[in-house]
Amino acid sequence: MLGVGLIGTGFMGKCHALAWNSVRAVFGDGPDISLVHLGEANENLAVERASEFGFRRASGDWREVINDPQVDVVSITTPNQFHPEMAIAALKAGKHVWCEKPMAPGFAEAEAMAAAAAQSGKVAALGYNYTQGPAIRHIRKLLDEKIIGEVNHLRIEMDEDFMADPDALFYWKHEATSGYGALDDFAVHPLSLLFTLFGRVSRVMCDMAKPYASRKTRDGTSRAVETYDSASVLMHMENGVAGTLQVNRSAWGRKGRIALQIFGSKGSILFDQERANEFQLYVTSDRPTEQGYRTILTAPHHEPYGRFIPAPGHGLGFNDLKIIECHELIKRIEGQAAHLIEFADGLEIERTVHAMARSFKDQRWVDVR
Repeated sequence: MLGVGLIGTGFMGKCHALAWNSVRAVFGDGPDISLVHLGEANENLAVERASEFGFRRASGDWREVINDPQVDVVSITTPNQFHPEMAIAALKAGKHVWCEKPMAPGFAEAEAMAAAAAQSGKVAALGYNYTQGPAIRHIRKLLDEKIIGEVNHLRIEMDEDFMADPDALFYWKHEATSGYGALDDFAVHPLSLLFTLFGRVSRVMCDMAKPYASRKTRDGTSRAVETYDSASVLMHMENGVAGTLQVNRSAWGRKGRIALQIFGSKGSILFDQERANEFQLYVTSDRPTEQGYRTILTAPHHEPYGRFIPAPGHGLGFNDLKIIECHELIKRIEGQAAHLIEFADGLEIERTVHAMARSFKDQRWVDVR
């Protein structure tokens, strides 16, 4: 039996709850899951969400979740600035941790989280579920097989439009306490894909911008925006590959786009998260008369697609990727090898983000290490 605690019940809190409720049904293995204790800032909301999500107990104090002796693993889905205190407290209490990205607004806090994880001996994983997609997993296999030869350049972009409206009100993601903005709120996701597919970034040159310098508040006044909604980065990977990263939270028309282009000596691969159940492959080994991009639809032979759907082309969604991530977390807790980004790996992603921020501040190339 694995006892689960959940702190935070917004979009990602519900996503974690759905994953915990579904993982056994989808994969058919692992321990029984017991949804033990849910925590929210408001006790009435905690009780309401516990009833909806299937948790036995509810509290208005997150510490009660962590101190519950029946809780073995804690899902942390709160705003970024609360991650360090909660994750470190959970690890010190002997709990495994599944924390949403990014680790923390500050690098020193992220280092403290990684140190606490190492000292605890518990599993501490981060919510980078885009790395779990069957298409991404298969792209990694194709790269290992060198089907497109030696990779020499890559481009990756992440765009959404939830901050594109200039009349949208100021909220917590506009505060400096939440981090840099798109760079750590967003860029960590494409960086998690780069880390999974290629390894570490070695050098960066970054520029950031604020499409809207101020936002209206609920009382009708105006407040300066403290974070940057877009960033553009030149980078070099440790394996020698050069590339670019662009992220934008104010891109009208984009809803969940992570567009990856990988160029090699014998072909190229294209992937877009808005079309997450397919990717495009071009190989020079085709005869010239048939050369062109072919669309590969994910199917049961692209693991673990078949755990959800027995037929090709029907497609998985965002919450399905979180179920896959949940299963990988359970495997890791049980001592098995797992496809997962843990705190030590996540710290490298955070290190890269903060190097990008230093590059912007100093207006120069910066070494990540």
